[in-house]
Amino acid sequence: MLENILLGFSQLADPIVLGTLFLGVLLGLTVGALPGLNDSITIAVLIPVTFGMKPTLAFALLVGIYVSSACGGSIPAVLLEIPGTASAVVTAYDGYPLKQKGRGLETLSICMTSSVFGGICSALVLMFLSPLLASVALKFGPPEYFMLGMLGIATVIGMAGKDCWKHFLSMTFGLWLSCIGVSTSTGMTRFTFGAMSLMDGIPLVPRMIGLFGILSVLKIAEKAGTAQAEEGYTDEMQHAAAEETHKHGGKDKVSFPSLATCKRLLPTWLRASAIGNVLGCLPGAGMTMAIFTAYDVEKRLHPEKEFGTGVIEGVAAPEAANNAVVASSMVPLLSLGIPGNSTAALFIGALTIHGMVAGPTLFTKNPDMAYLIIVAFLVGNIMMLPLALLYCKYLAAQVLKLNPKVLSAAIIALCMAGSYAYKNNPFHVGVAIAFGVIGYLFYKFNVPTAPFILASILGGMMEANFINSLVYTGSAMVFLQRPISCVLVIVSAVFILWPWVGPIVKKLFKKEKTAV
Repeated sequence: MLENILLGFSQLADPIVLGTLFLGVLLGLTVGALPGLNDSITIAVLIPVTFGMKPTLAFALLVGIYVSSACGGSIPAVLLEIPGTASAVVTAYDGYPLKQKGRGLETLSICMTSSVFGGICSALVLMFLSPLLASVALKFGPPEYFMLGMLGIATVIGMAGKDCWKHFLSMTFGLWLSCIGVSTSTGMTRFTFGAMSLMDGIPLVPRMIGLFGILSVLKIAEKAGTAQAEEGYTDEMQHAAAEETHKHGGKDKVSFPSLATCKRLLPTWLRASAIGNVLGCLPGAGMTMAIFTAYDVEKRLHPEKEFGTGVIEGVAAPEAANNAVVASSMVPLLSLGIPGNSTAALFIGALTIHGMVAGPTLFTKNPDMAYLIIVAFLVGNIMMLPLALLYCKYLAAQVLKLNPKVLSAAIIALCMAGSYAYKNNPFHVGVAIAFGVIGYLFYKFNVPTAPFILASILGGMMEANFINSLVYTGSAMVFLQRPISCVLVIVSAVFILWPWVGPIVKKLFKKEKTAV
């Protein structure tokens, strides 16, 4: 493992690769700071562009974007109370009140430092956990792989909450989509309606471009009538930045937090990073659950503080948690081939374009690329701290000047070009547009897309391994007879049943405490 880690560092030591990673981090900060854009949209649009790049440069760029975009979302969240990304929603709760107290730039410094702390923790988890999981996964057979897919589906159902039926609907649609095309087991065509273009199924990259890129344009178009969208937030942003720069004789400034502040926030950073890492490794959990969980834990541990009125722990916790999810979401992808969230799923398309397969074989067939990706997450987070602080100091007032209309035109052009360039097939342009419309319908009816994406990726793998398991053994009991498969069955059942069993268990514990 040590030799492979050094191999990853040696590849990243190339000035061109390191410069590309730097460019990715800078681009991620900018994308995160622009409300309406995020890492998923940017990576989906850029994946086809990376086809002509060397794999080392392509993944350095994509990793850099993924590392820093969540961090960039805190800039408008603090200065305008407008989250740049969904992962910065909770940051605005205490970030904006701190800005109103004249501590906006100081708060941005805490946001950046917290994000880097959580990101480095998750990069270390990725570095040491992925190879271990991959070595275990190499011993997996069809039953274990089928149950891994079931575990991914089960986590989505188990974490659905009150809108369980919407998650189930989204997941079912994804599983149906994975059935389109020629069956790898029987050779029969399914749901092609006589169209030759559907024989290979719906390709992942144009699908993701539609779900993220085209959808973002439709969202921008929907908001284009408002004065705030028309002006691109420019006036308000400039006023906020100027106000922070000159307030209190310049005492409020962007700088690394003091030693006393770091000591105060260290327990918060550790707790939030642990929460982010655990939830990041679980398929379907994602950043949203991590930031709300971390924020809620801090509220419970500090009942004397009025969260929502400007408490720095209320900013540090969600920022450490959201970046802790970033690298840890790649753990199941690199080691097992199962994406931790929708953004990690996009890396499957990037690996496919460059002739590689996500999963344990990546560490045996392409160890150089596997460890380059892992090391890039660590170096990208270290690189992000000074860059993010300088970004907030000099570019925070300029980042939102872009007119949304011009921005959406550029996005749509990249989406169309990227979809066509994927395999030089005009059908894929239609796929991107169709899934942009589907994504917009999901958005309007508040149906989550993460279960759909996860199910559409896992569906084909689950079907093939389920049939292979039955063909080789002749009995469905094989899933209970093999130890690892049996453990996965039990864990999956716990996730599926917990939404119904959990409240009953909690009530029983409360009754016991009351009786005592």
